[in-house]
Amino acid sequence: MTAPLPVLDHSTHQAPRGGDYVLRRVPVVAEQRAGRPVLPLPMTMEEARRRGWKELDVVIVTGDAYVDHPSFAMSILGRVLEAAGYRVGIIAQPDWRSCEDWKRLGRPRLFFGISAGNMDSMINHYTANRKVRNDDAYSPGGRIGLRPDRATLSYCQRAREAFKGVPVIAGGVEASLRRLAHYDYWSDKVRRSILLDSKADLVVYGMGENAILEIAERLERGESVRQLRDMRGIAYALGASEEPPADALELPSYEQVVASKEQFAIATRIIHNETNPYNARRLIQQHGTQAVVVNPPQLPLSQEAMDRIYGLPYTRRPHPSYQEPIPAYETIKDSVTIMRGCFGGCTFCSITAHQGRIIQSRSKENVLHEIANMAADNRFKGTVSDIGGPTANMYQMQCTRPEVEAVCRRQSCVHPKVCKLLGVDHRPVIELMREARNVPGVKKVLVASGVRMDLARQSPEYIRELTRHHVGGHLKVAPEHVDPEVLYKMRKPANDDFEFFTDVFQEESAQANKRQYLIPYFIASHPGSDLDAMITLAVFLKRHGYRPDQVQDFIPAPLDIATCMYYTGLDPFSMKSVYVAKGLRSRRMQRALMQFFKPENYFEVREALRQAGRTDLIGDGCDCLIPSRPPREAIQRRREDAGRRFRGEYVHTIEAARGGRQKKGGNQKQRRPRGTKGYRPGRRGAQDR
Repeated sequence: MTAPLPVLDHSTHQAPRGGDYVLRRVPVVAEQRAGRPVLPLPMTMEEARRRGWKELDVVIVTGDAYVDHPSFAMSILGRVLEAAGYRVGIIAQPDWRSCEDWKRLGRPRLFFGISAGNMDSMINHYTANRKVRNDDAYSPGGRIGLRPDRATLSYCQRAREAFKGVPVIAGGVEASLRRLAHYDYWSDKVRRSILLDSKADLVVYGMGENAILEIAERLERGESVRQLRDMRGIAYALGASEEPPADALELPSYEQVVASKEQFAIATRIIHNETNPYNARRLIQQHGTQAVVVNPPQLPLSQEAMDRIYGLPYTRRPHPSYQEPIPAYETIKDSVTIMRGCFGGCTFCSITAHQGRIIQSRSKENVLHEIANMAADNRFKGTVSDIGGPTANMYQMQCTRPEVEAVCRRQSCVHPKVCKLLGVDHRPVIELMREARNVPGVKKVLVASGVRMDLARQSPEYIRELTRHHVGGHLKVAPEHVDPEVLYKMRKPANDDFEFFTDVFQEESAQANKRQYLIPYFIASHPGSDLDAMITLAVFLKRHGYRPDQVQDFIPAPLDIATCMYYTGLDPFSMKSVYVAKGLRSRRMQRALMQFFKPENYFEVREALRQAGRTDLIGDGCDCLIPSRPPREAIQRRREDAGRRFRGEYVHTIEAARGGRQKKGGNQKQRRPRGTKGYRPGRRGAQDR
């Protein structure tokens, strides 16, 4: 029987925070460095021997290229373990076709840590139309094919093959979001918990610094993996004969959620109601004769623990063995993370599900120290490319009533309106931005994205500071849609907040004599978005002069609330039906409407407008999306598409049969394949037979 979790005391004004293992085992930077050069974690035994290591305690296997930068999860976890005194090695993007790469660093003394990488491997591989992506930002040269589909499954299997008896601990985004029965968009079915398919001993879900340290410490003390089942932030599988925990809240079983979409929606609602670490209950879900148990999440990290983690020595570069650039690194190499977590609770976003909705921030001094170290590097060009996190202006925002936070089950602190108990003071982030741009050697500090516009509206001073000093010509924002019903399904603020932010941004830019522009992101085919909603969005784009170069198609990621809506057609909290655009034709029309101005989209936009009864938008009026006659480019594109579709595929192209008789003139007589009927060119006549 699993031990009950300790009761949290919320009587004090300050809500309890985590970080016990980080603070206990990880020294401060000055103690760690001791004047020695920073080396990447070893990827070969030769590198390990240069450090004086004969064996490794922990081997981390990742689907990403190894970049020693705090934006990469495996780098953070490896450095945290190293700082606590453990010998850690990295196996990056191994060849999963055999277990040979898993033997590269020898048998780990404590455990294998397995992750598919910074993204779910299926989202990494495939577009919303289930087509293979052309590149992989987390691989050298952006090359595809360096990790398998469902990488966690393959990696866990190979780890067991390589060294039997070594504990296998799975983690990362892919394992986190698939810890229970979940809808898988790419196979279009409900799949079992990844625990059962991967046969991992444990799944660590959420951010893993505390958990991975606790696992290492307890295994080193001689505890078995089974004894770790009392930990927060982990999921484990029960054997058929094991007694389930008495305090667990039972979810609809795997068999029930497969058979009934209503049961799937109910399970989704329960899972998301049990995400607050201060009041979440242990969950259990039967899968046939086995059961999967999910313990409550880890407590949020304290500011001191965050400072220890991000203050560790990182080379901030890819491992020197790589000869090609890694696109994801090129994007984030000069960025600085100041916080984690998001209380927005957007239904299509996995950040809240993975990082939690409680904001965990670094101290101002710790962030400024990192920027100063960056500025001292001779490769630094003077511009911090991004200072932020999942949401740039949630830095140090918390609930003002911890005793209420301890019992709150609200899914979003800002939807349908900003909670009156939420502290929305922007002064800490404004002060940080001001001091960051004054660090010697720093020319500019940018906020690239992640501004929550409904929060920014609460602080005109923040918008002014942002606009005048921290925008590099373009600022990415994410209104996602303009239709009120769709925005409500997304848990996004009303379009009024976007328009207010746009007006103030333009005014401040003009007063500062700067030509700056907003780049808004919108989503097509989100649950609740029908053709009428997309036409409303298209008209809005036309009126405001927006011409999006890129379009986000909704991708149903495992565990998300919007994914439940997509699969079941139900809102799991109200159990009301939701419109879902599932067919490829419907999704293609929604995408085309967002780029109505492109000639190649003309015929699809026209079809969508006719289908919705909005032919008033075809013509030469101010709001008309397309002209009455197709442009020449649209006709040419249609011909090219038709040509590609039929090129080389002719009814009368038949493979020549073997042993055919040669006629005069050299023409080969074709034999009709056995079992075929009807007209065939060159078939044998009666005389031939």
